[in-house]
Amino acid sequence: MSLDTNERSELIRYRLDESKETIQDVQLLLENDRYRAAVNRIYYGMFYSLLALGLAYEFETSKHQQLIGWFNRNFIHKGLIESNYGRIINKASNRRTKGDYESFVEFDKAIILEMFEEMKDFIYEIEKFLNQK
Repeated sequence: MSLDTNERSELIRYRLDESKETIQDVQLLLENDRYRAAVNRIYYGMFYSLLALGLAYEFETSKHQQLIGWFNRNFIHKGLIESNYGRIINKASNRRTKGDYESFVEFDKAIILEMFEEMKDFIYEIEKFLNQK
């Protein structure tokens, strides 16, 4: 997809807004004890912020593991973003996959609340990094 500078900037902003909207989605899911769905939205909130990061660096893919691998190689391993953010997205991805595709999966509320805080921190960190670019 070939985007001009304005289109790229608009799409980056859209993806960041989308990631922040998921914070509200997760809050609603937690209030209604919908933990599996909350895990899904927590992951997707971070994924949308990574899509914004990818756009800013002209890396585009719809493949989740490809995007996460790109992020880890180009930002975590190079020390541009702290390594704990690589662990956060990898853990969320694994839990999301487990919750979406395995049978009889239950998540502990304390773990989901921790993931929710990590998600908010992750999105903030990616946005902060993009604003410094």
